[in-house]
Amino acid sequence: MAHAALTWPNALPLAEWRDTHDTLHMWMQIVGKTKMAFVPAENHWWHVTLHLSARGLTTTPIPYGISNFEIEFDFVDHRLIVKTSDGPSRHLALRPQTVADFYREYLRVLGELGIPVTMWPVPVEVDGPIPFAEDRVHATYDASHVRRFFETLMQADRVTKRFRGRFLGKSSPAHFFWGAFDLALTRFSGRRAPEPQQPQSAMMREAMSHEEISVGFWPGSGNVTEPAFYAYARPEPSTLADAAVHPAAAYYSRELADFILPYAAVQAESRPDDAVLDFYQSVYAAAADRAGWDRAALDRPPTEWP
Repeated sequence: MAHAALTWPNALPLAEWRDTHDTLHMWMQIVGKTKMAFVPAENHWWHVTLHLSARGLTTTPIPYGISNFEIEFDFVDHRLIVKTSDGPSRHLALRPQTVADFYREYLRVLGELGIPVTMWPVPVEVDGPIPFAEDRVHATYDASHVRRFFETLMQADRVTKRFRGRFLGKSSPAHFFWGAFDLALTRFSGRRAPEPQQPQSAMMREAMSHEEISVGFWPGSGNVTEPAFYAYARPEPSTLADAAVHPAAAYYSRELADFILPYAAVQAESRPDDAVLDFYQSVYAAAADRAGWDRAALDRPPTEWP
């Protein structure tokens, strides 16, 4: 078991599982919007995220009246499980089906458990959004690809949590954003960010309200078609793009304004954990120094790193 936990699966290029990726993305948005409908707001939208579980991704407990319920994507037995603190539970098989059919079955299951939900039934952060009830375009679910995605995400989550322990300041958890479809961890300097020069949506104003340095993992989406680790600072110091970061496979994408470390390069390393931690740490140090963060107060001494 311990040996298996340290095995990094082979890279899963987006082209290899794009149809499944896009369908799963829509299903996650449906579940994520359910959580958003019930959970009290937290800073930077932390209340809406999914979290890694032993078998997939979970909402964590969602308050409902004086009880709660939890929804989990089980990527081992390929089920969506809805559990309640009152005892009843239901599940849906994760199988090839349209988003429209999944949405209808999902609302039926919640109704059987006495959990009516009102949500904006349209996906966000995607091009050409199709309302869930009308989406018969996305209908693919390859269980083997989803399992490899989960195994990859387990490694990314584990190492990102190790990096979180190196910081004493305000930090997000390592959590999965169902809008952007990425695992993220964000550190904060404690200072508010400058007012944006361009108008921003209410969502972005809340997300980017304070100086931050973020790291995380994309399984592949949009312009990043290969799975990759990323790191960035917002606002970005003017000379950050020229910083020397590690390992050698890491590079700065001017299109994204992010540093990128391809997952395939990490998986090929003899010590992949160290490669990711070195990437995160080198980008953080370069960004924090250039932005004038009080690292003496914010950083845990290396002798105490987990």
